[in-house]
This record gives sequence, C-alpha cells and structure tokens, in this order.
Amino acid sequence: MELSLTQPDDWHLHLRDGDLLEAVVQHSANHFGRAIVMPNLKPPVTTTAAAVSYRESILKAFPTKSDFTPLMTLYLTDNTHPNEIKLARESGVVFAVKLYPAGATTNSQDGVSDLFGKCLPVLEEMIEQNMPLLVHGEVTNSEVDIFDREKVFIDTILRPLIQKLPQLKVVMEHITTEDAVRFVESCSEGSVAATVTPQHLILNRNALFQGGLQPHNYCLPVLKREIHRQAIVSAVTSGNKRFFLGTDSAPHERKRKETTCGCAGIYNSPVALSAYAKVFEEAGALEHLEAFTSFNGPDFYGLPRNTAKIKLIKKPWKVPEYYTLEDGGQLVPMFAGQTLDWFPSTLT
Repeated sequence: MELSLTQPDDWHLHLRDGDLLEAVVQHSANHFGRAIVMPNLKPPVTTTAAAVSYRESILKAFPTKSDFTPLMTLYLTDNTHPNEIKLARESGVVFAVKLYPAGATTNSQDGVSDLFGKCLPVLEEMIEQNMPLLVHGEVTNSEVDIFDREKVFIDTILRPLIQKLPQLKVVMEHITTEDAVRFVESCSEGSVAATVTPQHLILNRNALFQGGLQPHNYCLPVLKREIHRQAIVSAVTSGNKRFFLGTDSAPHERKRKETTCGCAGIYNSPVALSAYAKVFEEAGALEHLEAFTSFNGPDFYGLPRNTAKIKLIKKPWKVPEYYTLEDGGQLVPMFAGQTLDWFPSTLT
C-alpha cells in the first residue's frame, strides 16, 4: 500500500542550537515543509531580533540548500512589551508567542508568573496583530499532582483566559488528557486548537515503567492513563479540524537522559510520520490523516497549504538504535531499534 499526502508541517518543534541543531534539523526537513520552532533556548528567544538571528542559524545549519521554512516564536515573559508583538508581526518571520508557566518544563525558568496582570497588555496586542498564543498547559504548583496539572491549568488559567479574551487565538500544545480534548471541542472553531504528539497518541504512562524506569519515554507533559490516550486518538482520527500535528520533538543527548536527573523530552522527528500513520491505520481512519498532518495547521494559522507531496509506503523499516553526534555523543529516537510499518519516502 502507498499513501500520497500533501507535505505536512510540524506545528511544535524543538531544534535547540549549536551542534545539536546541526544534528537534528535535517530529520525534520526530510518530511516537513515548515515548523513552528520553540523559543526555549538558553538564553530564551524573547525578542524579534533574537528570533531573526535564531532563524538565520537554523538556515545555516543545513549542509545544502533546503526548502524547509522555520516559523519563529517569541518566549513570553512578565516583562514582554506590547511593542515587541508589533515588531514580531512586521518582521514576517515570527508567527506566534509561546507561554511557558515559569518552571513547567525544559528552560522555562524565565517564563510567566503573572499572566492576567503583567502580560495582559501583551495579550491584547496579540489580538490586534492576530498573533496566536501557544500554551504549555500545566500549572507549576508543587501541591498539584503532576498527572492533574493539565486539567487544573484548564480550569484555573485557560478557561478564564478564553472568557476574558475570546478573540485571542490559542493553541493548546501537546495535549495529554480527555479534559483537554473536551475543552478544545467546546471552544469556537478557529479560535482554539490543539497540537498532538506521536507519544501521547501511542504511549500511556505504563511506558515509563515497563521493564524498569524508561528515561527515553519521559516527557512533559508526562504520559497519562490509557483512558486519556484513547480520548486523544478518538479526537484526532475523527476528522475534527481543531487538532493538528505537532511533534514536540525534543532532542537531548543520551547522557542527559540516562542520568540521575534526566531531561524531559522525546526525540521523534525521524519516526513521527510513521507513528501518526500507525495510529490512523489502527483506528480505521487513514482518510483523515492528510487533514491532520497537512491541512488543519496551516488553515488555523491562516497560511497556505503546501503544494509538494510526500509518499508513505507500507513496508517494514527498522528505526536506528541511536544517531551519532559529531562529538561522539548519541541521540536516541522514539521507537529506537523497533520495526515500523509505514516508511516516509520521497517528496514530489
């Protein structure tokens, strides 16, 4: 069997910087036409000037000319000025602003602590500029169970935000719960959407502990119960336009994952399309795969759909155990060493 899809985009991607950027960027470019690039570097990408510079670094990381287009984002802080949103829109290269609650995930220590106070003028300017807010939807209160932090965020922050600013376009990133599915479905189409990762469609929280602690299955938001995984699968395979592809591919060297305090993040760029095809095939919904991977995202962002095509061929292929970095380090992908059924082939 062979599937021909309009070339997908990745609406949530971590490319890092330096040597790691050079090692991973081609894996995304092999399959995706564009990608919303996350700004949580050290230091974070908080200004348009920094976003432009980071974009140039990404484009220089390719060994040869590539048609891959990075869509840049700004890292929202308590000190972001509304004028920065105007500059971002005028730049033509910044397409969204990312909300990290302070301390929620990798390099989020500079994130937001007072969304409804210090950030309100910025959010109002984002409405004026039609600039989407991308939300890492977890509270950071240590008294809230880590498996409940998405639900509590929806109830205490996201729902009040949408009620206060109904014209704000919001993407709830990497949703992990039935609560998030129901919330997104309850909002107006075109105003609130969600990205969904391969890992949250395929794995539940058992994958963290089977056969011992599995650091390469650890990500944030953390994997949830099977009932939540099933709810997300049902939502994305239904054809609902509010959900679209966002891998949240987050590379970390093996030594930073397999340590006493391992990093959160799953590197899935090389296998993401194969994983999504697996989910849609098992749900008997391959007819909805192209809309999820290639149409819903650009439609929400108001961007043209890609015109190139990519083929997925139904043939077994084995995922590498790891990719070797230039300094000899290793990068372990999702499904390392396993055999997948759908092989992403050539662009036409």
